[in-house]
Amino acid sequence: MAVAAAIAAIFISAVLISGCGKLPELDKLADLEFIEETEPEILQGTPEGSILSWNGEDVIPAYSGTPWAEVHGNSPYFSEGARDPDVFESYSDLDDLGRCGQAYANICETLMPMEERGQIGQVKPSGWHTVKYPEQISDLYLYNRCHLIGFQLAGENANEKNLVTGTRYLNIEGMLPFENEIADHVHETKHHVLYRVTPVFLDDDLVCRGVEMEAMCIEDNGKTNGSGVCFHVFAYNVQPGIGIDYATGESWVEDNGKESGETDPAGIQDDERGTGKQEYAININTGKFHLLDCASVQKVNPENIKFWTCARDELIEDGYSPCGVCKP
Repeated sequence: MAVAAAIAAIFISAVLISGCGKLPELDKLADLEFIEETEPEILQGTPEGSILSWNGEDVIPAYSGTPWAEVHGNSPYFSEGARDPDVFESYSDLDDLGRCGQAYANICETLMPMEERGQIGQVKPSGWHTVKYPEQISDLYLYNRCHLIGFQLAGENANEKNLVTGTRYLNIEGMLPFENEIADHVHETKHHVLYRVTPVFLDDDLVCRGVEMEAMCIEDNGKTNGSGVCFHVFAYNVQPGIGIDYATGESWVEDNGKESGETDPAGIQDDERGTGKQEYAININTGKFHLLDCASVQKVNPENIKFWTCARDELIEDGYSPCGVCKP
């Protein structure tokens, strides 16, 4: 069954961009024309050793140690046309299985958050499990509620259409570096960046295999002048050392067969785990949280620091990671 929210990408019927160094102008959002949506195919092997394909053209190798892989020569599937810096953001409705679809926005300072991030623990994305692996994952928990479009870019908090069940590895190693690239560029140049993120589900899986991420700066046509933003990647929803059943979200330590992790019952019910709330300094640009007297905080642009009183576990559950210096 082809489910719109489970597609790998929305492809443009106009002439596709051939490279980030020589980008044509963009169509207005209203003028974009899309060809038929298709699900990715498993071309060979098992899900662990397979290759994903979009329309039989752009293939993605199985995960082999790198958190992301380039798609279509690192060129996004945006069509040619007139530039349009108008601000917009859109999120696909959840499908019949409660799964997220595509998230698409024109990232600019107008869209970025003006207030500190709120709690998102009340959202349970499809395939969600609160499970931890103390010996395998330094931040304990396997899954984060991963924003398709990061909070630092669009200010979306508990939007269920923008949160998927993603591994800590996907969130921090796969997605965050690209989100930071966009945020830094927008802050420095005041430009606009088209950004589209599509979770890739296979069949009726409740947990996505990864996310397709496309971005291109409107004003400087990507990297025409060497300083813009332009990328098209697939970030793998994996966690080294942990096996995942994408159909259900169940997981286990790979070296020990099907030995599952430690389930946190309180977390499953309401995510209000942990006692001892205290105030933390949060770098919304890097996703790190610090003790208030951490020396690293003094080096951060004040615009990127927010203060939040909560339990440590809540921050980790919401996708933040502890500073390696002050070790909160």
